[in-house]
Amino acid sequence: MYRYILAALGSLLVALPAAAGVQPFSAAFHIQEVQTNGATIHVRVGGKGPAVILLHGFGDTGDMWAPLANELVANHTVVVPDLRGMGLSSHPETGYDKKTQGGDIARVLDAVKIQKTDLVTHDIGNMVGYAFAAQYPDRVTRFVAMDAPLPGIGPWEEILRSPMLWHFNFRGPDVERLVAGRERIYLDRFYNELSVTPSSIDEATREHYAALYARPLAMHDAFNQFAAFPQDAIDNQVFVKKAKLTMPVLAIGAQGSFGLQMAEVLRYVATDVTPLVIANSGHWLMEEQPAATVAAIRGFLDGKK
Repeated sequence: MYRYILAALGSLLVALPAAAGVQPFSAAFHIQEVQTNGATIHVRVGGKGPAVILLHGFGDTGDMWAPLANELVANHTVVVPDLRGMGLSSHPETGYDKKTQGGDIARVLDAVKIQKTDLVTHDIGNMVGYAFAAQYPDRVTRFVAMDAPLPGIGPWEEILRSPMLWHFNFRGPDVERLVAGRERIYLDRFYNELSVTPSSIDEATREHYAALYARPLAMHDAFNQFAAFPQDAIDNQVFVKKAKLTMPVLAIGAQGSFGLQMAEVLRYVATDVTPLVIANSGHWLMEEQPAATVAAIRGFLDGKK
């Protein structure tokens, strides 16, 4: 009951305005609330033409994609959801394994009457995107994955031991109490430590996401995304044993983060992988190097490897 009371209170904050540092979506987009398996997914949809779906990760929401979405919408149908438990989507108690969230993506596409799509992902979005593509390979035409590993795949155990990724195992009964009321401080740790130039994530952007992650249950469910990694590792190993992905994949790593390791990871799960490294950027590619990142994605989606 406590969860549902908090969720109801959180709905009072749904109409959060975009801060100055977060580019708004153009008037070409409208909002849909899509019912999936136990969740309501907040989705921005706009444009006409070949479809592309953009999946965010932790520390961001679908808002991160506005610069790319506003360019693609001129000749694509662009779909930008918030993952379950994040942004303005609902906060179910369960379903934070990426296999279930891959099903969320399939239901979102069904709701907007899209059968096939390009897929662009970052961070936890990579994990959800891979789970979607592995379960529904005929629905993905091209896949761009940016700067995050896949649980259970390749050097996963080594990655888990990296001090920079301590938050993958930040769990226990007190984690929410430790962060409650300190969401901005917690997020700043990631913006500062995982970027090449922390000032590229400006004050308005930080405040925007801190407000979203301070909503009731938002941090609780963000922690659940990480807590699901052991199950995600099991599911991913089953997926890859069944079949590798055969659609073209662009593996974008940041020079100051995963770099070429992004392509190394994806070669474990896909047969046609093109590596690309964005210079002078850390993990936050869309904030640190938006022009270079958008150009790389658009070139790949247009068939220019």
